[in-house]
Amino acid sequence: MFAVVWGVVVAIGGAWATEIGEWYKNLKQPAWKPPDWLFGPMWTTIFICAGIAFVKAYDRAPDDEAILILVILFIINGLFNLIWSFLYFRMRRPDWALIEAIGLWLSVLAIMIAPLSYSPISSWLIAPYLIWVSIAMCLNWTNVKANGPF
Repeated sequence: MFAVVWGVVVAIGGAWATEIGEWYKNLKQPAWKPPDWLFGPMWTTIFICAGIAFVKAYDRAPDDEAILILVILFIINGLFNLIWSFLYFRMRRPDWALIEAIGLWLSVLAIMIAPLSYSPISSWLIAPYLIWVSIAMCLNWTNVKANGPF
């Protein structure tokens, strides 16, 4: 149940925070930027994979402490995810979002590493999330360079 609630809350919160308006449309974007239509399906896939990863890790966790660590890591990650969207799109501060993205990236890495010893499949299911956040950070950095100061 936690995995479903986490995915729904983060997805809905992120969608609310992601205001694609004229400001965003007027940003200079690099040629390699993924098309806008790809972001929804990618995030959906990432949240499904993350939810499955959580359930598998939960089922294979060696003890209650490992489960608690997973829950805490997913909550922290969800907060970083929401804050990044709010900073970038609502506050229109890609520069601040870029700094915050370091925490987001580290939180994804943490949820990838935490269950590695008892649920390697859970770690692999988080890999697309880490890759996507890495791409987003590069895009964020490129936008700060091309469009700043903010």
